Formats: sequence, C-alpha cells, structure tokens
Amino acid sequence: MTKLNQILAVEKGVKSDVQRKVTDAYHRIQKTPLLSGISRTYQPIDDEGEQLPPESTRVQVQAEQVLKEVAGALTRLFDVTATKDVANCSATADVKVDGAVLLPSVPVTYLLFLEKQLVDLHTLISKLPTLDPSEAWALDENTDTWRTEPVKTTRTKKVPRNHVLAEATDKHPAQVQVFTEDVVVGYWTKVAFSGALPQRRVNELLARVGKLQDAVKYAREEANGTQVTDQQIGDAVFAYLLA
Repeated sequence: MTKLNQILAVEKGVKSDVQRKVTDAYHRIQKTPLLSGISRTYQPIDDEGEQLPPESTRVQVQAEQVLKEVAGALTRLFDVTATKDVANCSATADVKVDGAVLLPSVPVTYLLFLEKQLVDLHTLISKLPTLDPSEAWALDENTDTWRTEPVKTTRTKKVPRNHVLAEATDKHPAQVQVFTEDVVVGYWTKVAFSGALPQRRVNELLARVGKLQDAVKYAREEANGTQVTDQQIGDAVFAYLLA
C-alpha cells in the first residue's frame, strides 16, 4: 500500500505538471484561428469557365477536447490531494521526549504547525539578554530580579588650600600659593539590578527546545509513514461537470 510520505513526495510534481497543462490549455482556447476551419469549392458558371482548386483550413483546436485534457490532468491532482487530506485526518503520532510521551496522538498537520513555532521560539530564546559575567549576581526576592553585591565608593569635593611659600617681612608680604585638595565628603553604595538571565539558564532552555524539536520531527516522520487509501475523487467531479 501507499504511504502518506510517498503521496507528499509526488504532490508537488503533480501540482506543477497540472498547472502547466491547464495554463497551456487556457492559451490554446484564446487563439481563435486555431478553433476555426473552412471548406470552399469553386464552380464556374459554365463549362468554359476557369477551374479553381478547392480551399480548406482544418480546425486545429476543439474546445471539448481541451476540456477533456484539462479534466484528465486535474483528476490526478484531485485524487492525490484528496488522498493526502483524508490520510492527514488519521495520521497521528506521539511526541516523545527522553522516552516519555509528552503529547499523545498528535495529528500530522498540527505537528507541522508545532515544528514551525518551535523554530521561532528557538530564535527568540537564543536572543535573550544574559547577565554580565564580570559581575557576581544573586536573585533578589523583593524585586524578583538579579542584583550584585553592594559596592562602596567615596564622594570627594575640591577644597581650596593655601601654602605659604615665604613668611611676610617688614619689607615684603607673604608669598602664598593657592591650590585645591580632594576631600572625602561622603560615600556612595551602589547595587546593580538586572532583568536578564544567567547564561546557564538560556543554555538549558535552548537544550530543551532543541530536544522537543527533534521529538516533533521524529513524530512527523512516524505519522507520515501511515498507510493511505487512494481516493478516487476526480472522476466523480468531472463526470458531473462535463456531462
């Protein structure tokens, strides 16, 4: 018996072939001269008149025949598509992760949907922001975010100072140099917070998604191995349409 994956393998080729044949048929029936014919004979008014040979043009395209050709091509497509769709209704498989059934009896159409969604999810997780590895982070229960240990730094202020280079005398004033000095006036205590994730957490999530992606692919292949019953839909359709 035929398997679903065999039907899927030929479906694309059948669609392409049918599209080509239907397009060719459409263009042929648009060429009016090909559908037209003529037969013309000449008879002089008397036996002494000039004799001319008959003229004729044969009909090269018959619309009814074109319809039959299109019907033949479409019948194959209708049957293949019907076989696939009917089989899809019964083609299911379990999604197993580490030997345990995570999703039982999933239809093959849903497995295809799930496979695409997991690709998008993998892309999202791979782009998640991660914590700066140069810092030591701990989970803060009050804010449900990650935080660093407090770092204490000083705050300074420039204070002007005088430096006497020479004392005043009765003949000369004192020589004084003015300069500024950084004086500690307070302390900053800094704690950084982040909503990013540890790299190990991102790696765990990527591993889980990857494992589920593999499981869905295995399930899809199993479902596509379902035996199918060839459907004969096209004949009934065109028996009615072209009656």
